[in-house]
Amino acid sequence: MFIRSALTALALLAAGPLVAQQGGETPAPDGASVYFANLSDGDTVSSPLTVVFGLKGMGVAPSGVEKENTGHHHLLVNRPPFGEGEDGMEEMQYGLPADDNHKHFGGGQTEVTLELEPGKHTLQLVLGDAGHVPHSTPVMSEQITITVE
Repeated sequence: MFIRSALTALALLAAGPLVAQQGGETPAPDGASVYFANLSDGDTVSSPLTVVFGLKGMGVAPSGVEKENTGHHHLLVNRPPFGEGEDGMEEMQYGLPADDNHKHFGGGQTEVTLELEPGKHTLQLVLGDAGHVPHSTPVMSEQITITVE
C-alpha cells in the first residue's frame, strides 16, 4: 500500500509541470508573450507605481469576448509563480480568482497604477481567455521582484 501511494504521489508531481504547460482549452499562437513594458526584475521603485503591460503575438479583448488570438491581462501580486502553490492547478484549469493577489483587467486595460507598501513585492502577468482561463499553452511573463522605497 505504501509503495502504491508513493508511486501515485510521484506521478502527480511529475504531471504538475505538464498541466502547467497546458492551461485551458483556448489555444494561443506560437511565440505569443506577455511582459512588463516598464519594469525589470530587481527594479527599485516608488509608490504609487504605474505598471504597463506588453503583449506580443496576440491582441487584447475584454473578458467575455471570444475572438481568436486575444485575451485580457491578469496581474499576480505577491503570490507563488503562476501554476505553483496551493491553488496552482485550479488556476490553470478553472480560471484565475479575483482578489488582492490576482488583479483582473477584463475591460482590456493595458496598465494599472498600484499602491504598494514599502518592501519587496513579486509581480507576474498572465493572459486569460474570455472566461479568465489561461490559454493553452499559458501566455505568462516571468515573475519579477521589485523593491518599493
